[in-house]
Amino acid sequence: MLLDEEMVTKGVATAVAFGSVLFSLYFSENRKIIDSEGQVINFRFRKTSSGGELVANVLSSQGVKFLFTLTGGHIAPILVESDKIGIKVIDVRHESTTVFAADGVFRLTGIPGVAVVTAGPGLTNTITAVKNAQMAQSGVVLLGGATSDLLKGKGSLQDIDQFALLKPHVKWCSHVSSNSDIVPMLERAFYEARNGTPGPVFIEFPIDVLYQESVVKGWYLKNQDQMKSLGSRIINMYMSYHLKKIFSAIDDDIPIHGKARLYQKVSSDQVSKLLNYLVSSSSKKNSIKKPVLIVGSQVTLINDDYSMESLQRCIQQLGIPVFTSSMSRGLLGTSHSNLFRHCRAHALKNADLVILAGVACDFRLGYGKSINSRAKLFSINRNEIDLYKNRSPDQPFNLDPGSFLVKLSEEFLEVPSTERNKAELRWRDWINELTNLDVARNVDIANKINIPPTKVGFLNPLKALQMFDEQLPHKTIMVADGGDFVGSASYIVRPRAPLSWLDPGVFGTLGVGAGFSIAAKLCRPDHQVWTIYGDGAFGYSIPELDTMVRHKIAIGAIIGNDSGWIQILREQQEQLHSDVGCNLAYTDYHQVAIAFGGKGFKSTNESELKLALEESNKILDQNQQPVVINCIIERNDFRKGSISA
Repeated sequence: MLLDEEMVTKGVATAVAFGSVLFSLYFSENRKIIDSEGQVINFRFRKTSSGGELVANVLSSQGVKFLFTLTGGHIAPILVESDKIGIKVIDVRHESTTVFAADGVFRLTGIPGVAVVTAGPGLTNTITAVKNAQMAQSGVVLLGGATSDLLKGKGSLQDIDQFALLKPHVKWCSHVSSNSDIVPMLERAFYEARNGTPGPVFIEFPIDVLYQESVVKGWYLKNQDQMKSLGSRIINMYMSYHLKKIFSAIDDDIPIHGKARLYQKVSSDQVSKLLNYLVSSSSKKNSIKKPVLIVGSQVTLINDDYSMESLQRCIQQLGIPVFTSSMSRGLLGTSHSNLFRHCRAHALKNADLVILAGVACDFRLGYGKSINSRAKLFSINRNEIDLYKNRSPDQPFNLDPGSFLVKLSEEFLEVPSTERNKAELRWRDWINELTNLDVARNVDIANKINIPPTKVGFLNPLKALQMFDEQLPHKTIMVADGGDFVGSASYIVRPRAPLSWLDPGVFGTLGVGAGFSIAAKLCRPDHQVWTIYGDGAFGYSIPELDTMVRHKIAIGAIIGNDSGWIQILREQQEQLHSDVGCNLAYTDYHQVAIAFGGKGFKSTNESELKLALEESNKILDQNQQPVVINCIIERNDFRKGSISA
C-alpha cells in the first residue's frame, strides 16, 4: 500500500482543487432520506470505528438477516462487523451464488438480498447472476470491494473499471469515497432496489474506506518521518488530506434510518374501467363472456399493504379464469376452480378480454401474437417498457399489478350481487370449456406417466416427477434449475402455496439452484426445500454442497439424469443431424453429495425412488445436511418443439 512520488504527484493539484467540491455535491444528493420505518439510530463514529461497522449497522436497520459472500481482503471488515451484530454470514464457493441467493431472499421476503464480493474477478464472477436479477426484476444490493482511490488506474491488484461492467445490468450504482457517505448511499441503494421496478444495485467500496483509521494510516504514512524532500512533503500533505477526507465522520453522530416506506396505492378510478367491462351487461354485443387473467412474477412482490393470502383470496373472488407463470405459480394453491394450467394458448386465442398482470408480451406470449387481436387488452405493469413491449394494450396501467388486483377485487365485491351473478353466469360456459380442455390434457399426461420405460435400469421421467410431487409436504418450496426435466415438472409438480416456486425467470439462466435453495431454507426454516435439477444444470451447483454441509442447510435435490442437454439435443438432431456438444455421462451425482458430507441416493426404478424419497424426508426433517436423489431417467419426446425463438 506504500506510494512513491511518481505515482502520487501527478494530478495532486487537480484532485485537491476539485475533489472536495465534487464529493460534496454527490454526497448531498445521496443524503436525502425517504420517509422510513422505525427509530432513527445515531451511530457515533469514533477513531476506533470502521466503515465496515457502518455498513453492518445499515444492513441491520434495513432488516437484513443474511449476507452472502466469497471472502476477500477488500471486503473483510463488512463480513467481520456483520457477523458481530448477528447478521448470518454465508460464505459460498462461487460469487454467482452470492447474487442468486440474495435474489432469492428478495423474492421471499421483500427485503433486498445482499451479496458482498471482493474486487476484480470477485465482481466479474457475479455478472450473469446480476443480469438474471435485473431481467427477473429482483431487488439485490451488491457490495463490491475496490482498490484505494489513490491507486485507481495505477495497476493495483484486481483494479479494473468495475462500473463499465456493472452499469448496463443494474438500476443504480455508486462509489463510496469516505465513511461519511456510506450510510446515505447504502440507504439509497436499498430504496432503489425496491422502488418502482425492483432490480439490482451496486456500490463500490475502496478498501481504505472500510478499515479503521489506524490501519489505513499504517498503509499510507508508514515512512513519513524518513521523507524529507519537497516532493515527499507534498505527498505527505496529500496523504493527510486524503485520510482526512476518508475519515471525515470521526466524532460525528451519523443517523441510520430504517427501511424506506414505499406506497403502491391504487385508486377506485384506476380500476373502474376494467370493472365496468367485467360486470357491465347493458349490451349483449359488448358484454364480456370470455375473460382471462395472466399473472406474472410482479404480482407476488411482497407488499406491506396486504399479505400473500389476502392477494390469493382477492384473485379467487374475481371468478376469472387464471393462468400463473414463473414466481406466481402456486398463488392459488395446488388447485382451484379458476386456476388452469394446460390450455393457455387456446384461452388467449379465444378470449374477448385479456388482463396481463405483471406480464410482458415477450417470447412467452408469442411477442403479443398469441393474444386474440380482437380481444380487449388490459395490462398492468410496474415497468413502462414491459407495459408496451411488442403490443400496445387498449388500457395500460403503469402500476403495481398486485395492488391493482386487490383493489379490483374490493371494488368487484362492492358491486350488487345480482350484477356479479350475471357476470359469472356469462362466464360459465367459458370456464367449462377451459375446464374440459385442462381435464383432457391431464388425462393425456396421466397416460404418458403410466407408460413403462423401454429399458431396465431407467425411470419414466414423468413417473419420477409424479412420485416426487405426491410425497411433498404442504410446506415445501421448490426451486427449478434445468431445461427438459424442469419443463416436464411444470406440467406435473404442483406448487403448494404462494411463494413456493422459484425459477430464474425470463433470462432462463442455469445455475440458480444452489443460491435460490440456500436462500429459501434460510428464509423459511420450517419448510422443506427441494431443487428440481436437470443433470446439466446440476453441474453449476455441485460446489455449493460444501456450503450446505458447512452451514447445516438441509436442502433436497432431485436430478433428472438423462446424460445430456436433451432440450437442445432433441431439436439439434432433428434439424442439424448431429448431437455434438449435447451428450453427458450418467454421472454418480449422489456419490458427489456423499463426498461433500451430505447424503445421496441413486434411483433406477420406482421402488428405489420410493425408498429414496422416504429416506430423504427423514434426513431433511433432521435439518442437518443436504440430500441428493440421482434419478436415472429415460429420454423421451414429451416436450418436443419446446425451444423458444
